[in-house]
Amino acid sequence: MRAPGVRRDALLPLYLVSLIGALGFSIVLPFLVFLIEEFGGNAFVYGLVGATYPAFQFVGAPVLGRWSDRMGRRKVLLISQLGTLASWVLFAIALFLPVDAITDVSMPVLGDFTLTVPLLVVFVARAVDGLTGGNVSVANAYVADVSTEDTRARNFGRMGVAFSTGMIGGPALASVLGVISTSTKLPVFAAMLIAAVTAVIIYVALPESSPCTGDLTSPEVSAFVVQGREHRDCHYAAQAAEVDKEAPLAQTGVRFTLGLQFAILLAFNLYYAAFPVYAATELDWSVQDVGLYFSILAGLLVVVEGPVLSRVSKRFTEWQLVVAGLVVMAVHFLVLMVAEGNQVYAATALFAIGNGIMWPSVSSFLSSLASAPTQGTVQGFAGSVSSLASIVGLLIGGAIFTSLEGGVFGLSGVVMFFSALLAVHLRSYSSAVPRAPVAA
Repeated sequence: MRAPGVRRDALLPLYLVSLIGALGFSIVLPFLVFLIEEFGGNAFVYGLVGATYPAFQFVGAPVLGRWSDRMGRRKVLLISQLGTLASWVLFAIALFLPVDAITDVSMPVLGDFTLTVPLLVVFVARAVDGLTGGNVSVANAYVADVSTEDTRARNFGRMGVAFSTGMIGGPALASVLGVISTSTKLPVFAAMLIAAVTAVIIYVALPESSPCTGDLTSPEVSAFVVQGREHRDCHYAAQAAEVDKEAPLAQTGVRFTLGLQFAILLAFNLYYAAFPVYAATELDWSVQDVGLYFSILAGLLVVVEGPVLSRVSKRFTEWQLVVAGLVVMAVHFLVLMVAEGNQVYAATALFAIGNGIMWPSVSSFLSSLASAPTQGTVQGFAGSVSSLASIVGLLIGGAIFTSLEGGVFGLSGVVMFFSALLAVHLRSYSSAVPRAPVAA
């Protein structure tokens, strides 16, 4: 059921927010590993920097999700985006600090690296972004707010298209800036500008998805309830204010689906921690090569998450798409483990097919299990699960790369196959979509 007062095109600004947000994030991907090394870090430190964001998001996402159920999605999205802007300002400051050593570290497992002043500031910047990083969770709750059962999978797919389009533009823009200047300052300043533009779009163009926000115990809301004239969504929101924070996890299938998300994201983050280092050391790729790889991958994802997912979602159920996508992803990781040269680029087709039909379906399925008054809270817990998987995956992936190298991708493949077996159980929850209670 779409919230009253929200137009059918209300998701267009949200798609734009997703696209620009991905653009700002991905513009630094091609050179981040090189920048960390320049600041004194190594593969382990790169994984640790990556894990800092989800570590703080683990704390912040559930709180922001719960706030969005009470305050409204738009306000919380704006708070989150301003946090991202502040983090990029700190990141830019780090570029101008002298690379002065704080301490040198040399350990058999972690390798040799130097903790420097700018490296420490980068950690602080990622922490600030993570603490306010509930944008994905709140955006998913927004999509659920304005989607019907028939349009839910399509809308989540379009969110994926917007994100993937941004992931194309980011590395491509980084490559262009790399040609203009070899300095790492330009991409960081570009990311900072992109974050500011996104905040403006949220403030100016994004309507509130909930018809009843603000103080749910105010005299005005209470009066409407007493008179029986409140909109049902206001009644659900008022109920949400009284729901214990653990209650959303008791809804049928929610805990299982969150556990499945953890396993899937663990496999992804093992890959994300290892691949940039693998590309730089084993494949001898440059910044431009890494940018090209991620651009090709994101371009294929746009095709799969757009027209392909739109077609297959009409013929197959969400749980079937999840299982099929996980199997394809598992095969991709096993192929990547032994791929060489252009075979690495070819393997991106498997990644795009698997992830493109699987991940939007997982997000859509979870949103269907959450009741209206707890949508933001459940998505906040999903953000925490994502953060925990990122922490574990990035730390383990960075730490074991030294000994396993490409074998890390094989580990990701095994986890994906295990996840596919678990996902079959989603079938038993496919009919458990809750219906909001009727107001008395």
